[in-house]
Amino acid sequence: MLRPWISTNLAVSADGKISSVARQPTGWTSREDHLRLLELRRNADALMVGRGTLESDRMTLAVPGKSIQPLRCIVSRGGQLDPDHPVFRKPGGAIHLLVTESGSQPAAVDATIHRQDLAGFLATLASEYGVNQLHCEGGGSLIRSLAELDAIDEFHLTLAGHTLFGGLMAPTATGIPADFLPNALEFEISHFDPLLASGECFLSYRRWKNPAVSQ
Repeated sequence: MLRPWISTNLAVSADGKISSVARQPTGWTSREDHLRLLELRRNADALMVGRGTLESDRMTLAVPGKSIQPLRCIVSRGGQLDPDHPVFRKPGGAIHLLVTESGSQPAAVDATIHRQDLAGFLATLASEYGVNQLHCEGGGSLIRSLAELDAIDEFHLTLAGHTLFGGLMAPTATGIPADFLPNALEFEISHFDPLLASGECFLSYRRWKNPAVSQ
């Protein structure tokens, strides 16, 4: 599949949740975690996020101090976004909105609209917009869709040992708990940085593929 090199980033509670049942916005992790998030954006040609995460976290998808800003990619089923959302009001890279639901009428926002599936959108970013590195910041449903395409090359994780969210339906890194991926994906750890003062640990994993095994 033609696509960019893709990394993802999430914070996970001690019980494996990325948020509460009520979809608590970000801000429950440390300042160091927020700085890491900004640093992970720096090498990306494009940033991608699902509509729900964009709205709950009021994200602008900008990189402070970077002269050439990454493209800002939003994935939504129907494209019904608030034109007053900060992402449309703050400076940053060009905005691309992927609308995956056929027949829907997206909101009138300042964005390039794409009507295709996720795999097609990834190919478009690589072939038409020169995106070599794409960084996805969630949420869990979007990361699950990438995992189902086997399109995650690096997974960055903040393990927040100071928080327990609980709740049967609280989202995990791949969406709803116990709704397992159809196939296992193997990763190997490439970075381990425990921060005892904050009760967090920064981890990175690289996708491992055995060349002798057909994917």
